[in-house]
Amino acid sequence: MGFLYFLLIGAISGWLAGQLWKGGGFGIIGNIIVGIIGGFFGGWIAGKLGIGEGGLLWQIIIAAGGAWILLFLVSLIRK
Repeated sequence: MGFLYFLLIGAISGWLAGQLWKGGGFGIIGNIIVGIIGGFFGGWIAGKLGIGEGGLLWQIIIAAGGAWILLFLVSLIRK
């Protein structure tokens, strides 16, 4: 059950980041991948900033923020 929860948070946060980044996503698989990587990245940044843990909504916000930063970095590399 924990793995499915992890994938669900990844999918939601990846989709949310895709909507915030020029209004597009990468499809469900791409959104899950971006969301999971963004979740790790966002969690790492939140830990460095000393931001405490929260519930489901907090996890989605942190993962979406990390995914958004990831999308930003990818767009810099593409240029």
